[in-house]
Amino acid sequence: MAIEEAKKYLAEKGYEDRVMELDHSSATVAEAAEALGCEEKQIAKTLSFLVKDTPILIVAAGDAKVDNKKYKSYFGVKAKMIPGAEVEEIIGHAPGGVCPFAIRPKVEVYLDESLKRFEIVYPAAGSANSAVRLNITELEICAESKAWIDVCKGWNSEEAE
Repeated sequence: MAIEEAKKYLAEKGYEDRVMELDHSSATVAEAAEALGCEEKQIAKTLSFLVKDTPILIVAAGDAKVDNKKYKSYFGVKAKMIPGAEVEEIIGHAPGGVCPFAIRPKVEVYLDESLKRFEIVYPAAGSANSAVRLNITELEICAESKAWIDVCKGWNSEEAE
């Protein structure tokens, strides 16, 4: 079960006490925010893409949307999300519980700049009713991300739609 793998992974990093198994679904940003009692923008959603043949995860704030122009500028290809039916096989977590922890080998993780405005964020923890409370430094450590990137829009006043 993916949540058990995520919990084990987070325990190895020293954050096992941060994992929350919720009574309600946290599969969407809105559901997660309601279940956690926080703002939607504090939910660290994890989006799954393919860059050529390499699976990647982009962790972004709940109010951010991928900007195709920025994405293509950074990755050199058009944004192509992994089809929902293939996410679990490719990433290691099913849609609704995708997180940057305990993922398949060769999946690259990127953190979007939209997260940097928060002290605390809440990514999923491997299931559609889980979350983990982390500050930004802890998220960096746990996600073992390749880089901070700027590929989202709609989250700051200068770029709000």
